[in-house]
Amino acid sequence: MRAWVFGDNVDTDVLAPGRYMKLPIEEIAKHCLEAIDPSFAAAVRPGDIVVAGRNFGAGSSREQAPAALRHLGVAALVAESFAGLFYRNAINLGLPALVCQQARRIRPGDSLTVNAEAGEIQNLTTGETLACEPIPAHLMQMVRDGGLLAHLEKRCNTTSS
Repeated sequence: MRAWVFGDNVDTDVLAPGRYMKLPIEEIAKHCLEAIDPSFAAAVRPGDIVVAGRNFGAGSSREQAPAALRHLGVAALVAESFAGLFYRNAINLGLPALVCQQARRIRPGDSLTVNAEAGEIQNLTTGETLACEPIPAHLMQMVRDGGLLAHLEKRCNTTSS
Protein backbone atom coordinates (compact mmCIF):
# COMPACT_ATOMS: atom_id res chain seq x y z
CA MET A 1 0.00 0.00 0.00
CA ARG A 2 1.44 3.33 -1.07
CA ALA A 3 1.83 6.18 1.43
CA TRP A 4 0.45 9.64 0.70
CA VAL A 5 2.07 12.01 3.20
CA PHE A 6 0.62 15.32 4.40
CA GLY A 7 1.53 17.75 7.19
CA ASP A 8 -0.15 19.09 10.30
CA ASN A 9 -3.67 20.50 10.66
CA VAL A 10 -5.17 19.07 7.47
CA ASP A 11 -8.75 20.17 8.00
CA THR A 12 -12.08 18.80 6.87
CA ASP A 13 -12.56 21.65 4.41
CA VAL A 14 -9.49 20.41 2.52
CA LEU A 15 -10.74 16.81 2.68
CA ALA A 16 -14.31 17.67 1.63
CA PRO A 17 -14.42 21.26 0.35
CA GLY A 18 -17.53 23.14 1.46
CA ARG A 19 -18.46 24.34 -2.01
CA TYR A 20 -19.13 20.71 -3.04
CA MET A 21 -21.10 19.63 0.04
CA LYS A 22 -24.47 19.47 -1.72
CA LEU A 23 -23.11 17.04 -4.31
CA PRO A 24 -23.00 13.23 -4.01
CA ILE A 25 -19.94 11.71 -2.31
CA GLU A 26 -18.63 10.58 -5.71
CA GLU A 27 -18.28 14.23 -6.72
CA ILE A 28 -16.99 15.45 -3.35
CA ALA A 29 -14.28 12.76 -3.45
CA LYS A 30 -12.95 14.12 -6.76
CA HIS A 31 -11.92 17.27 -4.85
CA CYS A 32 -10.46 15.57 -1.77
CA LEU A 33 -7.17 17.21 -0.76
CA GLU A 34 -7.00 19.23 -4.00
CA ALA A 35 -5.94 22.37 -2.10
CA ILE A 36 -2.78 20.54 -0.97
CA ASP A 37 -2.21 18.04 -3.78
CA PRO A 38 -4.34 18.60 -6.90
CA SER A 39 -3.39 15.13 -8.23
CA PHE A 40 -4.45 13.19 -5.14
CA ALA A 41 -8.03 12.20 -5.99
CA ALA A 42 -7.13 11.03 -9.49
CA ALA A 43 -3.89 9.28 -8.50
CA VAL A 44 -4.74 7.58 -5.19
CA ARG A 45 -5.41 3.86 -5.57
CA PRO A 46 -7.49 1.42 -3.54
CA GLY A 47 -5.41 0.22 -0.62
CA ASP A 48 -3.26 3.35 -0.36
CA ILE A 49 -2.65 4.90 3.05
CA VAL A 50 -2.90 8.56 4.04
CA VAL A 51 -0.23 9.63 6.53
CA ALA A 52 -0.20 12.99 8.31
CA GLY A 53 1.19 14.95 11.21
CA ARG A 54 -0.78 16.41 14.09
CA ASN A 55 -4.48 17.23 14.25
CA PHE A 56 -5.58 15.48 11.04
CA GLY A 57 -9.25 16.18 10.32
CA ALA A 58 -9.47 19.42 12.30
CA GLY A 59 -12.27 21.85 11.64
CA SER A 60 -15.96 21.31 11.23
CA SER A 61 -17.45 17.90 11.85
CA ARG A 62 -18.40 16.68 8.41
CA GLU A 63 -18.81 13.00 7.81
CA GLN A 64 -18.06 13.61 4.13
CA ALA A 65 -14.36 14.15 4.95
CA PRO A 66 -13.58 10.53 5.90
CA ALA A 67 -16.29 9.35 3.49
CA ALA A 68 -14.41 10.95 0.57
CA LEU A 69 -11.22 9.15 1.58
CA ARG A 70 -13.06 5.87 1.93
CA HIS A 71 -14.80 6.37 -1.42
CA LEU A 72 -11.38 6.83 -3.05
CA GLY A 73 -10.28 3.48 -1.63
CA VAL A 74 -7.95 4.70 1.12
CA ALA A 75 -7.33 1.66 3.32
CA ALA A 76 -6.13 3.40 6.49
CA LEU A 77 -5.21 6.72 8.02
CA VAL A 78 -2.04 7.19 10.05
CA ALA A 79 -1.31 10.44 11.91
CA GLU A 80 0.46 11.78 14.96
CA SER A 81 -2.98 12.83 16.18
CA PHE A 82 -6.53 13.22 14.91
CA ALA A 83 -9.26 15.71 15.67
CA GLY A 84 -11.65 13.81 17.95
CA LEU A 85 -14.80 14.07 15.86
CA PHE A 86 -12.95 13.20 12.66
CA TYR A 87 -11.41 10.12 14.31
CA ARG A 88 -14.78 8.85 15.39
CA ASN A 89 -16.40 9.63 12.02
CA ALA A 90 -13.64 7.66 10.27
CA ILE A 91 -14.12 4.65 12.55
CA ASN A 92 -17.91 4.94 12.20
CA LEU A 93 -17.45 4.66 8.42
CA GLY A 94 -15.15 1.64 8.74
CA LEU A 95 -11.93 3.53 7.98
CA PRO A 96 -9.14 2.62 10.43
CA ALA A 97 -7.34 5.63 11.92
CA LEU A 98 -4.09 4.91 13.72
CA VAL A 99 -2.31 7.31 16.04
CA CYS A 100 1.42 6.96 15.37
CA GLN A 101 3.97 9.28 16.96
CA GLN A 102 6.51 8.05 14.39
CA ALA A 103 4.36 9.00 11.38
CA ARG A 104 6.94 11.57 10.22
CA ARG A 105 9.37 8.73 9.48
CA ILE A 106 7.15 7.70 6.56
CA ARG A 107 7.97 9.27 3.20
CA PRO A 108 5.68 9.82 0.19
CA GLY A 109 5.45 6.67 -1.89
CA ASP A 110 6.75 4.32 0.82
CA SER A 111 5.17 0.89 0.67
CA LEU A 112 3.41 0.08 3.94
CA THR A 113 1.47 -2.69 5.59
CA VAL A 114 -0.72 -1.79 8.55
CA ASN A 115 -1.78 -4.04 11.41
CA ALA A 116 -4.36 -1.87 13.15
CA GLU A 117 -5.11 -4.44 15.84
CA ALA A 118 -1.47 -4.81 16.86
CA GLY A 119 -0.74 -1.11 16.38
CA GLU A 120 2.08 -1.73 13.95
CA ILE A 121 3.13 -0.36 10.58
CA GLN A 122 5.70 -2.18 8.51
CA ASN A 123 7.52 0.14 6.11
CA LEU A 124 8.51 -2.25 3.32
CA THR A 125 10.57 0.47 1.64
CA THR A 126 12.86 1.13 4.60
CA GLY A 127 12.47 -2.11 6.54
CA GLU A 128 11.36 -0.20 9.65
CA THR A 129 8.56 -1.27 11.95
CA LEU A 130 6.72 1.64 13.53
CA ALA A 131 4.70 1.35 16.72
CA CYS A 132 1.23 2.93 16.82
CA GLU A 133 -1.57 2.98 19.32
CA PRO A 134 -3.66 -0.11 18.57
CA ILE A 135 -7.28 0.57 17.73
CA PRO A 136 -9.35 -0.64 20.72
CA ALA A 137 -10.95 -4.06 20.14
CA HIS A 138 -14.56 -2.79 20.16
CA LEU A 139 -13.73 -0.12 17.56
CA MET A 140 -11.70 -2.57 15.49
CA GLN A 141 -14.72 -4.86 15.37
CA MET A 142 -16.76 -1.94 14.05
CA VAL A 143 -14.13 -1.32 11.35
CA ARG A 144 -14.08 -5.02 10.39
CA ASP A 145 -17.88 -4.99 10.13
CA GLY A 146 -17.72 -2.06 7.69
CA GLY A 147 -18.59 0.78 10.06
CA LEU A 148 -21.10 1.63 12.75
CA LEU A 149 -24.31 1.00 10.79
CA ALA A 150 -23.13 -2.36 9.45
CA HIS A 151 -21.88 -3.26 12.93
CA LEU A 152 -25.23 -2.46 14.56
CA GLU A 153 -27.12 -4.30 11.84
CA LYS A 154 -24.93 -7.36 12.38
CA ARG A 155 -25.42 -7.22 16.14
CA CYS A 156 -29.18 -6.78 15.83
CA ASN A 157 -29.43 -9.70 13.40
CA THR A 158 -27.29 -11.86 15.67
CA THR A 159 -29.33 -11.10 18.80
CA SER A 160 -32.68 -11.56 17.05
CA SER A 161 -31.76 -15.03 15.76
